[in-house]
Amino acid sequence: MNPLKHVAIIMDGNGRWGLKNKSSRNAGHKQGLVTVEKIIQTTIKQNIKYLTLYAFSTENWKRPKKEINYLFNLLENFLKKKLNLLHKQNIKLKVIGVKNFSIKLNNLLKSAEKKLSKNTTLQINLALNYGSKTELIDALKKLKKSGEKINEKNLNNYLQTKNIPDPDLLIRTGNTHRLSNFLLWQIAYSEIFFEKKLWPDFKENDYIKIIKKFRLIKRNFGNINE
Repeated sequence: MNPLKHVAIIMDGNGRWGLKNKSSRNAGHKQGLVTVEKIIQTTIKQNIKYLTLYAFSTENWKRPKKEINYLFNLLENFLKKKLNLLHKQNIKLKVIGVKNFSIKLNNLLKSAEKKLSKNTTLQINLALNYGSKTELIDALKKLKKSGEKINEKNLNNYLQTKNIPDPDLLIRTGNTHRLSNFLLWQIAYSEIFFEKKLWPDFKENDYIKIIKKFRLIKRNFGNINE
């Protein structure tokens, strides 16, 4: 049975679900948040310590302004309503990405990270305004400026995921088979599962089935094991 410490998820399909079921992309984002809450609880039950969620990429700024504003309002309301519950459940929050949002949202994210910083049951890494290429370029610039030797270990120390184990498992919903600039360095040896269901339709049982399949995979990491 493979140990599973870290699951990363590309939550794809909210907009398509919303148009299909409610004639509104925003309705899909709202329903997708319901799925997020369920997956968080299942992650805790499965005793997985790290969950990274791709919530907003650097490329998502190309979307209509109204949709972007709705997404950030949804996030603000979620944090305001659920922060105490997250704390009670001993959940830690870390935001990865460039925090250049509104002053209100920046302060809310900073406050949430601080309040939850000592919690240990589950660490949620929320990828907001995140792009892996940008992360790698910034890390290399910092590493070069430091004068340290350029190697894998030192580069890891300048990534936004410093001190976070690399994902064992990456899941992408929405029947799209690409990585979309997400954790490109960190998922070098992750097992990748592409799920046909749109994110709002992704259920706890779907998640558990993938976890069970992952645990049975023979993972050699370049070695030959008989």
